[in-house]
Amino acid sequence: MQAPHYPIIYVRGYAMTVAERDDTTADPFCGFNLGSTVYRAAVDRQRPPNKFIFESPLLRLMSEFGYQEIYEDGYDIMDPNWSPKGDQPGIPARSVVIHRYYDGGSRLLGDGKAQPIEAYVKALNALILRVRDLVVAREGIAPADFKCYLVAHSMGGLVCRGLLQNPKLGSAEARKAVAKLFTYGTPHNGIEVGGINIPSWLSASEMNTFNRERIAEFLNMKEVLKRHGRVDYLPASALPIENVFCMVGTNRNDYEAAAGLSRAFVGHGSDGLVKIANASLWGLDAAGQVTQSAATGYAYRAHSGYFGLVNSEEAYQNLVRFLFGDVRVDIWLQVDEVGLPPALKGQKVEALYQFELKAAPRGKRWQLTRRVAEEDSPACRTHAELTRPAQKGARLIYLSTVFLACSARVNPQDPSLAYHMDVGVRVPDYEVDNRFWPNGHFEGAYLFRDQLVVKLVPPATPDGAWQVAHGWHSQGAGVAPGNDALTQQTMAQSRFEVRAPFASATMAPGIRGQVLLSVSSWG
Repeated sequence: MQAPHYPIIYVRGYAMTVAERDDTTADPFCGFNLGSTVYRAAVDRQRPPNKFIFESPLLRLMSEFGYQEIYEDGYDIMDPNWSPKGDQPGIPARSVVIHRYYDGGSRLLGDGKAQPIEAYVKALNALILRVRDLVVAREGIAPADFKCYLVAHSMGGLVCRGLLQNPKLGSAEARKAVAKLFTYGTPHNGIEVGGINIPSWLSASEMNTFNRERIAEFLNMKEVLKRHGRVDYLPASALPIENVFCMVGTNRNDYEAAAGLSRAFVGHGSDGLVKIANASLWGLDAAGQVTQSAATGYAYRAHSGYFGLVNSEEAYQNLVRFLFGDVRVDIWLQVDEVGLPPALKGQKVEALYQFELKAAPRGKRWQLTRRVAEEDSPACRTHAELTRPAQKGARLIYLSTVFLACSARVNPQDPSLAYHMDVGVRVPDYEVDNRFWPNGHFEGAYLFRDQLVVKLVPPATPDGAWQVAHGWHSQGAGVAPGNDALTQQTMAQSRFEVRAPFASATMAPGIRGQVLLSVSSWG
């Protein structure tokens, strides 16, 4: 078994009705095999979608990275009649394994009744240990050296967290085997309908699984809920938060479940089912203090369906870079100063600033992350947070994390990694003495907007230096900077920083700050 190509265990999301559980049971890959041929290029649904073919995560993992499925003679590895393919024992490390936890809840292979999530967690524990034994038999490694990845959609992420966070549901040996966790649209802090968390008494079809008190119960987080009022936290003892990626959807309009009622009641700022604010994770240290966000990417995709997260190029690219990449870039924005319109100076002013980011590799039609005001996904800060000394920490704003795969480059003549980032800060709606200031409102205008082009060349030798160049489009860097602009950067302790200062043309009103890229080795 050779890092980073460990077995991938896919855990699908919630199936409410018995018909949905039947459909899941009838699908050999529980939706991980679904691709797409369309995507939304704009928020306006009146515009027809663009054609863009994505073959499916399963097929792409097979064609690009040599993974394979593990069914044989009609049996899966949890069936006692299963036997390995060919003459070799076990299964290879590059295997995709499906956690088929809904088989027993279908009318096809079970009693048609949903089970509590604790049963699915225990079944995942057994599956991980079974995969471990089979990979050990094939690859000839020690059981203690076995590692795997958990990739989960929606409720599947809660199933994975149950294994990692609750010792009563998951064994220490199974938890130790998990190297990384990737979640698509998981309601890490529950699901809200009409602004209210799903009630605990709504037990039909186990819908109360998404109630925060219920989540705290099966995640062993009752004290955390009392202290923080939320459950979207991962203790360091479960898995380092650096080893988690949360893919967040921002397109509620294309989620068609329940004839569109779901998106109507869940409302803006969601993927149609899960609120954007509830779809990511934060780390907790041993003292119970919040540390940092998990790596997070945003895509204009719905929770599922034709325009869903799992069957999207955007999410797939984040998945494989997170699992197999070797460079991590955390993208931050630091605010140094904000300026008010002259007419408001000296008055009691409040405002909400919206920070946008779109980031894509050179020459690609898809974006690794997309945070836009019209899609309810920008990072936000109030005027008070950006100006009061006591709120100094709020001026450093986390935007997203992208992973790069320089070792997989196919062009040895040009090993550079070039990315462009569209950075924008929206003009806020100013309030004076708690009243909207209509004379200074310009719908959709920006305090600052420009495109940052970044070029990274990894070192030719393990002890060599990185070469870095960057520039703003407005300053002539409309293409990736040439090699003459490259500067040497030494990665001290496997990390270095790139800072790109920016400022509005005027500070009345305006903003001044820096885009901060924290670059580190990965994998």
